Amino acid sequence: MKKVYQILLLVGGGLFLVAVGIAGGIAGDRFLLSRYVPPSYIPAGAISDFRLMAQAWNLITQDYVDHGAADPQTLTYGAISGMIDALGDTGHSRFLSPDEMHAEQNFTAGAFEGIGAEVEMKDNHVVIATPLNGSPAQKAGLEPEDIILKVDGVDVSGMSLTQVVGRVLGKAGTSVTLTILRPATGVTQDVTIVRARIAVNNVSWIMLPGTAVAHLEISAFSQGSTRDLEQALIEIQKAGAKGILLDLRNDPGGLLGEATGVASEFLSRGNVLLERDAKGKLTPVPVEPRGLDPSQPLVVMINGGTASAAEIVAGALQDAGRAALVGQTTFGTGTVLEEYPLADGSAVLLATQEWLTPKGRVIWHKGIAPDQVVALPQGQVPLTPEGEQGLSSAGLQASGDAQLLGALNLLDQKLQTPSP
Repeated sequence: MKKVYQILLLVGGGLFLVAVGIAGGIAGDRFLLSRYVPPSYIPAGAISDFRLMAQAWNLITQDYVDHGAADPQTLTYGAISGMIDALGDTGHSRFLSPDEMHAEQNFTAGAFEGIGAEVEMKDNHVVIATPLNGSPAQKAGLEPEDIILKVDGVDVSGMSLTQVVGRVLGKAGTSVTLTILRPATGVTQDVTIVRARIAVNNVSWIMLPGTAVAHLEISAFSQGSTRDLEQALIEIQKAGAKGILLDLRNDPGGLLGEATGVASEFLSRGNVLLERDAKGKLTPVPVEPRGLDPSQPLVVMINGGTASAAEIVAGALQDAGRAALVGQTTFGTGTVLEEYPLADGSAVLLATQEWLTPKGRVIWHKGIAPDQVVALPQGQVPLTPEGEQGLSSAGLQASGDAQLLGALNLLDQKLQTPSP
């Protein structure tokens, strides 16, 4: 922790130097570094690197034709974002502006304002990673991998993730129009979305019509997810369910502690994950002695929007042989984020450790592959417990949610197979 904190102090000092360099020129770089950044915090070669940044800053602010675009805060945030993007931890390590930091805190607390979509930078484009279930983004038809080309008619190509997110964020009740390119079809369309205050409903469930199977969805691993799951499992047991479909599709993840608690509800022994630090040291995170349902027949649904803490749970259940996974390979977020606040209320979320499944499988950039690959038809939105209210057995079969129907078929086979 101490080493990382020192590096961040250096970044802050360097950016301050760049700001001063506009007025004072480049000649004073060495003096300013010595004055504002303790020498012990400056790694070898940093002075020449910071001189290069100051030179670029001066060129932009003095000679760029659109002076209004050369806003100091925009340049500063862009520089920090660029450094983090250069690490290659796409979609995970990132810089958050004060507004984004506020939204992140609200999300982990269980409520926020916006369109309800996780985004990432991929191949120099801002793309939808996950539209949250029940969110304005999902209701408007946004899907994982959709590319954001414009926000309210403004071309965002070349903008940083922070800049684009800043344009999409807004107060509940206001609208934003996104120009979206869907790679699967090559179709470009404008989508107008009304922002809303979104209460993250961590856990919901319903007995599927005509079955003795509970459809149990975890939409996020915000604070209280484990508690909400415990209550849902008690209700499911009282309802006489013979099996559970655990739905982790489009779950962007959240808190590591909640992932450990959730996985522990279905396991009785072993590890939930392994943490690997920068030196290669592995630290197991054991199952907590709390499992309410360690033996209930279980199938898990995943897709490309299953990320972070949701991948930990999917990988743990798969490695333990506790559940088969149905759907598509998950997003591939496999690093532990540490939050480092910066002076103006912004923050750096930096990967300091890597997650591995209990058997040592890498999640980062690879994702968790399903045991049974099932893709949804183009344009098909996954069913949710809320959307299944009042649905008949025939309606369920005709729903078009091939992943849910495939998982249900697999679970039925398990229920019909006598225990050894």
